[in-house]
Amino acid sequence: MPSTLAHDCVQSWMKKVPEWEHKENQIERIFEFDDYMSGMDFVNAVAEIAEDANHHPDMNISYARVAILLTTHDKGGLTESDFEVATRIDSLVD
Repeated sequence: MPSTLAHDCVQSWMKKVPEWEHKENQIERIFEFDDYMSGMDFVNAVAEIAEDANHHPDMNISYARVAILLTTHDKGGLTESDFEVATRIDSLVD
């Protein structure tokens, strides 16, 4: 299991995922869709990425708004896995 990243490494990764917000020991991005089913299709695609990476984000769904939070729970902070999954999630919409 990877170790948590030092602050300077987190800042370097944040430049690669500029749509995400760094909040303490996690990163978050909010996605807005035109309708409920578009958001759910997105959530299902994220679930496939998470399962493939064996790294599962917290997701909050509110109609057509999906908030995704990434952290490595068992490490208590951010690891490269969080940013790798964020990059893959970004590829779904960017």
